[in-house]
This record gives sequence, structure tokens and C-alpha cells, in this order.
Amino acid sequence: MNASTPYRPTVGRDTPGHAPHRRWLHCFALTALLCATPPALARASLPLPQHAVIGVEDRHLQADYWTGKLAHPQRALLDRAGVAAQNQRMQQTDRHVHALEALPAELTRAEVRAWLLPLSAPPTRTLYDAQGREVTKTQLAAIAANAAVDTVAERAPARYGLVVHRADLRTFPSRERVFSSQGDTDIDRFQESALFPGIPVVIAHTSADGDWYFVVSPLYAAWIEKQYVAEGDRGMVFGYGRSTPSLVVTGATARTVHNPEEAGLSELQLDMGVRVPLLADWPADTPVNGQHPYTSHVIQLPVRRADGALALLPALLPRTADVAPDYLPLTQANLLQQSFKFLGERYGWGHSYNTRDCSGFVSEVYRSMGITLPRNTSAQAVSPALERVGFEASDSHEKRLAVLRTLQVGDLVYIPGHVMMVIGHDNGTTYTIHDTTGITYRGADGKTVRTRLNSVAVTPLEPLMFNSEQPTVDRITAIQRIRAQGAP
Repeated sequence: MNASTPYRPTVGRDTPGHAPHRRWLHCFALTALLCATPPALARASLPLPQHAVIGVEDRHLQADYWTGKLAHPQRALLDRAGVAAQNQRMQQTDRHVHALEALPAELTRAEVRAWLLPLSAPPTRTLYDAQGREVTKTQLAAIAANAAVDTVAERAPARYGLVVHRADLRTFPSRERVFSSQGDTDIDRFQESALFPGIPVVIAHTSADGDWYFVVSPLYAAWIEKQYVAEGDRGMVFGYGRSTPSLVVTGATARTVHNPEEAGLSELQLDMGVRVPLLADWPADTPVNGQHPYTSHVIQLPVRRADGALALLPALLPRTADVAPDYLPLTQANLLQQSFKFLGERYGWGHSYNTRDCSGFVSEVYRSMGITLPRNTSAQAVSPALERVGFEASDSHEKRLAVLRTLQVGDLVYIPGHVMMVIGHDNGTTYTIHDTTGITYRGADGKTVRTRLNSVAVTPLEPLMFNSEQPTVDRITAIQRIRAQGAP
């Protein structure tokens, strides 16, 4: 989530506290001694184009420009075994990642309430609706009451499902959009995240009105509209994700073809990193829902039947879709190419607006290479599964600048509530790509300039201001790197 807005409540928010990697610390200390440069030197030469995004020229908006600066752009940062080991480490050590198959077959009231209560406690602050009217305490109480926290059974069997359509995850079982201030309707405080077709969930609870499920997904637990989840037995649900061969969506999005016979499969959006089974043995001359398949991939997708039951049906994905037979290799070239596929996409807090936010953006780029990251910046920034360097508030500006000069393509830079992905260095300045509401910097006259972006954007890092007084560099809390253990 983005630094230009306050932290939002999340399940199990962490605070930084893990020890930095020793190899990185040694490198940083050496760099600080040899390469320290006054920060104003790098900023003074940055252009200020008419678009008012400091330091960004047309060449910076091309992935190939950054790839061309690399010595070994196609070198694998992790091989397939390394990716598998990284994900296993994430699942074993990061409490924000849920190993669904390891959850008990019977859920207790204590377990379910431990997921529910931190998320669905009645709001105490003033909130406004889309028309700018204050949401009354009575309205908030009714929304919270629909969570039916007090009706959680003492014990109940775990139920399983697959998501059948991109769907919002909500703080409460409600479509009501609420905001922190009047007139600012971009950041819905009840919006948590989104789930995509084929993602497995454990159904832990049902709302009082019966229209919502509280689900635990691999990366998040929250409310989802029941119509977007198809319930099936455990073997069917978890077997779907292991089916081979498969296709991985490597474009920003892909869509199935129009399907007049099966509405749930018609023009269905699949976002970057979504993996779907490929029906490679489908008879080459047999139509799928009335359409010849020779111009498409025949894939398998989950569908919710009228009674809520799960069915797995064939669908067509055009051969022109940006897909791959497996997750892409984790290389710097792929990190650049994949991240720039989102360039210019509208910022969407909690995956609203059918897009994504800062942590969702970096997660989906890495997911296209098979890497699992926690959902929120608060969790990503402290994850013990990654190669983390933490900063103290007392760390000097010069030390932080020295660290920035050592960063590599794909490194993730965290400030409170926001994450940026490093794409390289140019003329002594670190450049990042990030999904952001906007940037702040000092103009030539020393006055603060605020440029509203609301998109996936390329910006330099060193000139940015966190607020009117503090440089963004001085608010960096952590850097996370995804590499082979011990790699430079």
C-alpha cells in the first residue's frame, strides 16, 4: 500500500526487527567509505520535464533501456530448485503466508475468531460514504453485525473452494465503500485485496445475510462475495493447482474468448501470474462451447454451479494471449519486462479499480516468475524468508545513499506503507518503478512540489520527499532482495 496515505489496519501487521545480512552490511560500509557523495550533487542535474515528474525522460520509460545497462540480464537469479526452496522458506517462516493444506480438517471457534476479530472489529473513526456523508454509528454497527462473529461454531469442518472470477476481499461482508475524508474516494477503507480465478480458499465462516464467505487464501484472510467461490472437496480443490501441463499468464492480463454457452467462462480476466491447467489432449477438431479450438489454447477453469458446487470446465484462451508454458525464469531482464507491462496502469488501493496497488504490483511481477511474496508492504518489509536489510531511524542520510548505490534490478525498497522496485541507476541516481498515488520533491526554488500520479510510474528515488521536511531516503525501513542465498 502507498506511503501517501496512512497505514490501514491489516491482519497481523509486523514491525521491523530482523537482523541485516552481514554480507550486505560489509558491502554498505565499504561503499560508504569509498563512494560517499553529497546527495544534492545527484539531484542538481536531474531534468524537470513539462510532465513535472522530476528526472524522468522518455528513455527511462522503456524496459529495454534498463536491460541494455545490464552485464548479464538473462542470468538466472534463482533456478527452479532455488525458487521452490525460496517459496518453501516463505511458507515455513512467514506467518502471513497460509499453508492451506496444513490447516486442520476441523476448525475451532478460537481459530476462526483469530482471523475474524482483528479484521472485522467495528470501526471507531469517522468515515464517509461516496457522497461525502458521514457514515453513522448505526450504519457501521449494522455492517459489523453482518460478520456474525458471535455465531462462529465451536467446531466445524473446514470447507474448500476455488475462486471463479476476480473478486474483492473486504474488511466486512459489505459492498459499502467508505473513505477517511470527504471528496477523496480513491481509497476505500473496507477494501483489502483481491483473489483471482483458480486460487484455493478455506471457507471459515458465512455472513449473517448468507451472501458472503470469510475465507483464508494462501496470502490473506478476509470476506469475499459467495457468488465468486465454488465449493468442492479437498482433493478436487487442491488438485487443480497441481494439474499439468499448464499455462502461466505473463501479460498484465489475459482474457478468455467470448462464450455464449457458459457465461462464467466468457471473457474471463486472468491477471499476471495466474496459472491454469492446459488440456493438451483435447481433440484437435472438437469444438469448445461451439468454437473450433485450433486458434486457441484449451484450458481448464473453475465454475460455480447454481447450487454453489465446483465444476471444472474447458475454456478457450486465444493463442495471441501473453502466456508461457511455465513460470518465467527469475532474471533481471524478466523483472524489467514484466514490471513495465503495468506501466501507466491506474493505481488501485487493495486491488480496487480492477487493477492493483504497490504491494500487489510487485507481488504479481514476482509471481509471474513463480515467487511468492506476502500481500501487504507491512508484511513484505519484515519477511524473514527474504534477504533483508533493515534501517534504524538513527541511520544517517549518507549511509542510506551508500546503500542505494549498491542496489540491483528487482530489489524492493520499503518506506512506511509503500514499496518500490529498483530498475537501475542513471547518472548517479537510483530509479524505481512503483504503483503510486504521487510523488513529492523540492523544485529549483526549494519549494515543495506535489505531482499526483495514480499509476504505475517510473521515478528517481533520491530527490523524493516523504513529507515537506523529510527525504524519502531517510524513511526507508528495509530493503528486500530475492537471490540465491549468499549471492552478491
